[in-house]
Amino acid sequence: MPLIKTWQLIAGSAVAGLALSAAAVTASGPWDSGQRKAERDRAASQSLTGGADHGGGPGSGTFPQAAPSAPGVLGAIGPGAPRQAAAATPEGLAAALRPLLADPALGTVRAASVVDTATGRVLYESGAREAMTPASTIKIATAAAALAALGPEHRIRTAVVPGAAPGQVILVGGGDPSLTAKKKSPAGSGGSLVALAADTAQALKAAGTAGVSLGYDDSLYTGPVRHPIGDNPNIAPVTALTADEGRPDDSTSGPVQRTGDPSGDAARAFAALLTERGIQVNGAPARAEAPDGAQPLAATQSTPLAGLVERMLTNSDNDIAEALARQTALASGLPASFEGGEKGVTARLAALGVDVSGSRFADGSGLNRADKVSTGLLTDLLAKAADPQRPELRPVLTGLPVAGFTGTLRTRNSGGAPAAGLIRAKTGTLTGVNSLAGTVVDRSGRLLAFAFLTAGSTDGPTAEKGLDKLAAAVAAAP
Repeated sequence: MPLIKTWQLIAGSAVAGLALSAAAVTASGPWDSGQRKAERDRAASQSLTGGADHGGGPGSGTFPQAAPSAPGVLGAIGPGAPRQAAAATPEGLAAALRPLLADPALGTVRAASVVDTATGRVLYESGAREAMTPASTIKIATAAAALAALGPEHRIRTAVVPGAAPGQVILVGGGDPSLTAKKKSPAGSGGSLVALAADTAQALKAAGTAGVSLGYDDSLYTGPVRHPIGDNPNIAPVTALTADEGRPDDSTSGPVQRTGDPSGDAARAFAALLTERGIQVNGAPARAEAPDGAQPLAATQSTPLAGLVERMLTNSDNDIAEALARQTALASGLPASFEGGEKGVTARLAALGVDVSGSRFADGSGLNRADKVSTGLLTDLLAKAADPQRPELRPVLTGLPVAGFTGTLRTRNSGGAPAAGLIRAKTGTLTGVNSLAGTVVDRSGRLLAFAFLTAGSTDGPTAEKGLDKLAAAVAAAP
């Protein structure tokens, strides 16, 4: 039978490092056994004007009006431009941050690091090498490791191959977290079971095959499929063959009860798609092993890795995070399991020159309290992602939510807050654990990386407000 490949071409978000997005995307972050406040917001459309469509107002005619954009990050350049403000100093940062770090609302333990991304100079630190539970800010490490291991253009393949038995075809999972069984994915472009079924049916008909038995192979991933946190609405069982993140509805973020059998559900959806396209599927799909070296009848490709990283960071997507940890393990010659992911991520970060002593990457998402990183490690990674010599890491920065505008920061430092649009950061929240790490443009236009980790808080929303004040202080510090 002929070889047919379906390449699902997509473009990852290409957002300049200092550009201000006013797209209204939203996010969901990890829960701790379902007991923490969800970081809820849903993905929405982008606008070239820097604002979301709020509909036409009086006198607007038929054209929708855009939400106000954040003020420009950098001052005007040219004759008559205002004099550039002085860059933040270590003394100024210390004076601004110390009182805020002393806020009891942040809990009993807190650590901080602020670094000039252009020079690597440490501008402020407090407990910067103390390893703490990072919650979802560990996704920065997951992203950097995956990009270093595979590159931003890498795509993950889902294929259909001939089986060992006569008249059998096998759906082979490659671990694509963007794979969808819907005709139009609510999450955007990615691997498509719909297109894969169409191409498979075409190949089968060309070979004179009207009916098949369907097997599915999800053996690429090994070890437990359940995250150690257990059955939780913020993450599906981690398998190499999952469509729509195991969600039973059209949601793309936020907590929702997931399927207990992602691989089987994806195979059954694929069987139905084949039937719709005139191929009779005999019997129920069953788990099977694809023959070694089998040539695909058809294949579909994921969103490029850069796009997966950006989606993961903006939406705090736990399913993508665990998939990227396993892809890092595979690229490192390790088993695609929680344990393999931990070893793979650790090795890739060490190869980047990051000090990983005392760190642990027990998962890719940050749901596991056994994860340990320092604020110094996070700012080191952010600075490397800003390094012009490491363009492959740039999606780590472009995927970070924008304060007041996107993802998990959409409602934080928002509205008329002076720091709206100036802060890009990954949030992290578990019960008693609150964190924030990202970049900010200071008054002189210099890009700074910051990280704040806290533990022991009793009021999560109040702790988040304290973290927001710290990030805003970095932007305004003299």
